[in-house]
Amino acid sequence: MPTTHGIHHVTAVTAHAKENVDFYTKVLGLRLVKKTVNQDDVSAYHLFYADAVGSPGTDMTFFDWKHAGARQESSDQISRTYFRVNDPEAIKYWDGRLKDNGIESVREVMLDGKSCLLFEDREGQRLGLVDDLGAEFEGKVWIGSDQSSAVPEQFAIKGFFAVELAVQDIESVDSMLVDVLGWEQAGEYDQPESGRKARKYAMDGGGPGREVHVTEDQSDSLRMSLAGTVHHVAFRVKDEAEMLEWIYRLEETGVPHSGEVERFYFKSLYFRITPGILFEIATDGPGFSADEDIERLGEKLALPPFLEPRRAEIEAGLDPIL
Repeated sequence: MPTTHGIHHVTAVTAHAKENVDFYTKVLGLRLVKKTVNQDDVSAYHLFYADAVGSPGTDMTFFDWKHAGARQESSDQISRTYFRVNDPEAIKYWDGRLKDNGIESVREVMLDGKSCLLFEDREGQRLGLVDDLGAEFEGKVWIGSDQSSAVPEQFAIKGFFAVELAVQDIESVDSMLVDVLGWEQAGEYDQPESGRKARKYAMDGGGPGREVHVTEDQSDSLRMSLAGTVHHVAFRVKDEAEMLEWIYRLEETGVPHSGEVERFYFKSLYFRITPGILFEIATDGPGFSADEDIERLGEKLALPPFLEPRRAEIEAGLDPIL
């Protein structure tokens, strides 16, 4: 059976691109590594925040849909994105930093035995920072180019820890996650906010960046892309050969899928595990340096080659955000 190697990226929705850039770069201290457009809706920015070099497994991305409604509580969605930091001292640092930046939603909890800060961004996007107990990080943390908002290297975000799914019945997705995707059940715990049952699923050995947590939530399902919600989560494969293995796997198990989609910075494959939860499989390469030098990532509007002839039209339809 093919393997996914961890979270590749998480794509969410914002209605306020300029404020979104401000929060994720100046508050969370991530690097804007790519400023491009939604390839299926070129009227909207697609913004990518990551580590210093745009490593797979560190990308929080946003579609800028100005008319998206405000987030509402519901089930059948990707309900929280957890980032990883180095140790308990980092948790203390971020508790102060978030509160100093006017984030009033911060609360410290234990997530499956690990120190964790839960909070929301300014549109209600549900986030968390988890102590990864000093686990090895393959990327390169970004400490910022603006010293006034720089994060000390020892406290910087190290990519993703996990994503959380909210479903009405865990057993309803268990077969997809275990039998189709080949993930392992890795234990259960009480979700810290609600006390509801949560189950961990691990891929490629598990650990930071290679877990999905599933919680039970009996709320109604809205199944809408609202500001402050996650649109989809992508999981890593090394290359196109591994992508093809997943296409064959989904076909043999009868899971409808998009087929391979060329995104220029990576190749993608999309499928749903429920009506409201969209998964993507994405290749690690070629990466964000395909059209920009590492030192200049995110400074200009980047367009894939097939959109470059429309640059003037596309730029005219976008508001400045930097």
